[in-house]
Amino acid sequence: MFPQNIFSKLNSEYYKLTSSEKKVADFVIANGTVAQSMSISELAEACDVAEATISRFCRRLEYDGYPSFKLAIATAQATRKQANPLTGEVKADDPIPELARKLAGANIDAILETQGLLDPLAIQAAADLLVKADRVLCMGQGGSMLLAHEAAHLFSTAFSKFFSVSGSHMQVIKTAQLSEQDVILYFSYSGSTHELMDLLRLAKARRVKVLLITRFSNSPGALEADLVLQCGSTETPLQLGSIPARVAQLYLIDVLFSEICRRDLEGCKQRRALVADALSAKHV
Repeated sequence: MFPQNIFSKLNSEYYKLTSSEKKVADFVIANGTVAQSMSISELAEACDVAEATISRFCRRLEYDGYPSFKLAIATAQATRKQANPLTGEVKADDPIPELARKLAGANIDAILETQGLLDPLAIQAAADLLVKADRVLCMGQGGSMLLAHEAAHLFSTAFSKFFSVSGSHMQVIKTAQLSEQDVILYFSYSGSTHELMDLLRLAKARRVKVLLITRFSNSPGALEADLVLQCGSTETPLQLGSIPARVAQLYLIDVLFSEICRRDLEGCKQRRALVADALSAKHV
């Protein structure tokens, strides 16, 4: 697994922080250069919290004390990139070959980070869950729904029980009719949308298992889901819907699909051949 710097750690732990601790996290993320040179009293005053909150915040992030916390900020700040609405740190004056090189690197990094986050036991458990399910409904909101469609499309080439469901109302309607033998495969980068939390409550009432693919393993959705697969690639608010974030999730879909297919290679081969033959009529 990739080592986390202070900013990655703040992203991962953010949803577990108290409201006062979130003030500290927000200030450090926005003012890393300034924060690394502040005393504990100065940081507490800047964040409008007590010094005890700063100390507790450092311990929560597993630092020995405030000095080691400041050192972590300084170390990460030395290599931290400035916020940019374009992924790969593409600049306005980059020639196209450089632009293409940076974007290729960002996508490769997203896959490699996701690979580092992969938990083999979680992949096996997810595959078991999907194989045993009677029906699998693939869901998400916004850009994540595109990934749900992609997952349903890929799995449908080998299995007949995968369906994508669009729209929060239709997702609720379909979930209300599921049984304990069904599974929801949900995509949410943040893991913290109202739609996801509403659906998780309904799924729990119906005893329906939810497999969540998300960036944040400590998000509200991840804490409530039955199983979580974590993708890599961190995007800033200005990079909403970035391609690397989607590539990371597509990579996870591919890993999961391959794990399921290799449990019945001959069966998958025959079913995909039938689908390919049926689709051949669509070509001119």
